[in-house]
Amino acid sequence: MPDSLNVDLHELFVNIPEALVAIAPDYTVLAATNKYLSLVLRTREELIGKNLLATFPDNPSDVDSKNGSLVHQSIDQSFREKKVIYFDVLRYDIARPEADGGGFETRYWEASHTPVFDHNNEVKYIIRRTSNVTARELAKLAQQETENKFKFMTDTVPQLIHMADTQGNVTYVNQRWLDYTGLPEAELLDKGWRNTFHPDDLAAVDKKMQGALPTNQEFQAEVRIRNKAGNYRWHVVKSLPLINLEGKVQARVGSNTDIHDTKLMVQELLASNEQMVLLSDQVQLAFQKAEAERATLERLIMRAPGLFCILKGPEHRFELINPAYQKLYPGRELLHKTVAEALPEIVEQGFLKVLDTVYQTGQDYVAEEVPFRIGYPIAPSQEPIYFNFTYQAIFNEAEVVTGILAFGYDVTPRVLYKQKLKELGYEASNISPVNNA
Repeated sequence: MPDSLNVDLHELFVNIPEALVAIAPDYTVLAATNKYLSLVLRTREELIGKNLLATFPDNPSDVDSKNGSLVHQSIDQSFREKKVIYFDVLRYDIARPEADGGGFETRYWEASHTPVFDHNNEVKYIIRRTSNVTARELAKLAQQETENKFKFMTDTVPQLIHMADTQGNVTYVNQRWLDYTGLPEAELLDKGWRNTFHPDDLAAVDKKMQGALPTNQEFQAEVRIRNKAGNYRWHVVKSLPLINLEGKVQARVGSNTDIHDTKLMVQELLASNEQMVLLSDQVQLAFQKAEAERATLERLIMRAPGLFCILKGPEHRFELINPAYQKLYPGRELLHKTVAEALPEIVEQGFLKVLDTVYQTGQDYVAEEVPFRIGYPIAPSQEPIYFNFTYQAIFNEAEVVTGILAFGYDVTPRVLYKQKLKELGYEASNISPVNNA
């Protein structure tokens, strides 16, 4: 035989760049490649001729460590079935040498068993091929934990939350979507959500989406969504692009907030006068009408879930306060006092200047997601409450400003939800508060 073919087969085997180990039916290790030894943190002397099960014991400090049973079952199956078997990802922990600090390392493996037969077609031994996939599996577990946290967070907020791809196809809905519609998740994904929107509102939503999606912009619309009882309720639908750490739009996230009761109240007020197009305009004109009509409008304001008050004169004296507004300041007497007297924190936070500007110019002031702290003096550690609000000038018949109508509502849950998204590594564009004077 030529010298070039005098190959030391043992030397060849141990240097194969794969993690291979030969195992006898009694679990004795017959041979192993250097690659395998490096993966399992063992020397050749510690492994060859030893019982594989005894060499890799269970981690005594972790009840989920099942090295012995997993290896035992997989080896027995290979000898029994006499064919190449590919196994799902297995977890078995590796004991570190004492020189490396001892203890155990959690490892995840992919493995296959290839039988080697004798002349009687009996399995003489098997060759186990393993791949260390720990990094991949830990990444998957971390991703799953992140997704679980996101799901928990979206399930706790009062809005209907969804995620969609950049084309508007829904990929996720929170539990409140399922509870509200009574439908399984599968019927709401992709374009299934369209079946829950009122047919008359779809055209407007499509137009908004066609304008916002290609340019990755925010869009907002008012739509009617059918609940599990078959009734439609008005919602404000808002959708924002999610930007990943590389600055690219990865998906879109949207929220649907129920405004049905407020919408009905506005519609009731609009019905009393066709010229009224906004709730604040209705109240302004109502003060110019008969006392009976004024009393009706005041009663609606007093029962409204939003925050209402009317301020009279250049000193901004409280003339009307609904219970929702008064609830912000328990124990304080507001009625007939000026804003500066009753609410010194208003002055400290700069809102008195805004009121002065509205009164002097007659121009409305609209603000979204504005932080506000209640209490005086204001503690540095006090968490803010966020509001959307409007200051609307009230005119008399001579078109002279006589007061201000203030209307607002608490949007703190929505702001906190956005902040949570950022904590998860995303940034939604155009989510900072917007003030329009």
